[in-house]
Amino acid sequence: MRADRLISILLLLQNNGRMTAKDLAEKLEVSARTIHRDMEALSVAGIPVIAERGTSGGWSLTEGYRTSLTGMKSDEMQSLLLAQPSRIIADLGMRGVFENAVQKLLAAFPSAFRQDAETVRQRIHIDGAGWHQSNERFPLLSVVQEAIWEEKQLHMLYPRGEETVERVVEPLGLVAKSGIWYLVATAEGELRTYRISRLQSARMLDSPFDRPEPFDLAAYWEKSTEQFKASLPRFSAKIKIREKEAERLAKQRYVRFLETYPAKEGFIEADVEFHTIQSACEILLGYGRSVEVVSPAELRNELYAEANAIVSLYASAGCAHDKEQ
Repeated sequence: MRADRLISILLLLQNNGRMTAKDLAEKLEVSARTIHRDMEALSVAGIPVIAERGTSGGWSLTEGYRTSLTGMKSDEMQSLLLAQPSRIIADLGMRGVFENAVQKLLAAFPSAFRQDAETVRQRIHIDGAGWHQSNERFPLLSVVQEAIWEEKQLHMLYPRGEETVERVVEPLGLVAKSGIWYLVATAEGELRTYRISRLQSARMLDSPFDRPEPFDLAAYWEKSTEQFKASLPRFSAKIKIREKEAERLAKQRYVRFLETYPAKEGFIEADVEFHTIQSACEILLGYGRSVEVVSPAELRNELYAEANAIVSLYASAGCAHDKEQ
């Protein structure tokens, strides 16, 4: 949209000083000819843009001209600059909007504070992605998002077990967690959550709906998350583990230390809760001799069987290797 681009040009010149038409064109992904036409439009609108010829020339604003945002303190604006464009912003198609907002914030800074703002951006970076990001794709996210904005019902096909079910829902909001998008909607009079990557089709209907009031999306998600965690299976065990490894185990997903006991000879005993015996076995095998299961016997037997299978696997592989030599 041209109006947005004109504002972007104005803010870029205010924040960066003199810029060439080429630099502006690359920044805004348009042609240099378009930039020249935009400069004429700004001039006609009364914006004091100046063109300077020569190798060091370019476009600039008259000294002292600036736009302003009011009502925010310098430290408040600096705190907002810590926000970083993320995959979530990109998923929603708002990366350009985000960058424009940053430019407006920079433009609002008095010249005395602008360098401090740039210092903040160069020295502090907040990465909310985490190390284990999902690679899921969301081709239907834009359709779902539009239905939410328009408050229109959504027709969708969604897998349930081995079947695919047809649903007409009233979409209330989107939640992004660890790079995964969820739809919160009313279906058959109940609040439900759908994983958007699993949608097989989605189509916005012409039928509007009345959004329930009050409805707090964040509060619903928090309550739903707690209910989900409470419904997960639990498997308890007593273990002995080296002190230096206990902290690492406590940070594992699906592991919760219930109680620990005084250390003896470098080992501590602990009552630990896993989700299932299978997940307990998989996790504890990664600690080798640094951990021993005291109880229950079924977990000890499971680990013993798995350890024997590993020994047999490598013993047979070793024999085969010896024969080849």
